[in-house]
Amino acid sequence: MEMFARGWQEAMQDEFSKPYYDTLTGFVRQEYEKTRVFPAFDDIYNAFSLTPPEIVKVVILGQDPYHNEGEAHGLAFSVLPDKKKIPPSLRNIYKELHDDLGCDIPAHGSLTAWAKQGVLLLNSVLTVRALVAGSHRGKGWEEFTDAVIKFINNEDRPLVFLLWGRDAVNKKPLLTNPAHLVLESSHPSPFSAYNGFFGCRHFSKANEFLTANGIDAIDWQIK
Repeated sequence: MEMFARGWQEAMQDEFSKPYYDTLTGFVRQEYEKTRVFPAFDDIYNAFSLTPPEIVKVVILGQDPYHNEGEAHGLAFSVLPDKKKIPPSLRNIYKELHDDLGCDIPAHGSLTAWAKQGVLLLNSVLTVRALVAGSHRGKGWEEFTDAVIKFINNEDRPLVFLLWGRDAVNKKPLLTNPAHLVLESSHPSPFSAYNGFFGCRHFSKANEFLTANGIDAIDWQIK
């Protein structure tokens, strides 16, 4: 479990020993051996490496990784920094950031800077076959990431959850702690961004909540 920050190793220890997790990891290893899978094997748990539980301030929930070559690297919505083309959903996230906080729109799509500040960029499914969206759903990832969400929900410090789209909003029943701020909108995909994502102002609302609770705001500007 060297791919996990120490805090996550301790927090998820019970999950690692459950039969479903053993079955899941066996399936994933077979997939990497026989076909093309994203992200790279060593990047599967990047969100847990870059954002230890003790620094989490904001959780952004995604679905499954980008399934095109050279994009996914273990952080929801983020792409590798040398990827020339920014995916449409991330372009819309940048547009909302600009409209909400005046952030300049960057030339790359890596959200690593957010992760290092305490933004947990968590997909509900952590792997995917190349060019086959949703191909690793229902294999056990959802049980694991639900356990992650439950663990964070139980934290006694105020946190922010940003739920974008139906899949993320479906996780809301797991968020039972009144100390947290839960914000919902449509998905930033071009198919739904105009149905509530644009104009949601989640980034400024998250920072207002954090600072009101004595927590340093997130610098959302990607440089």
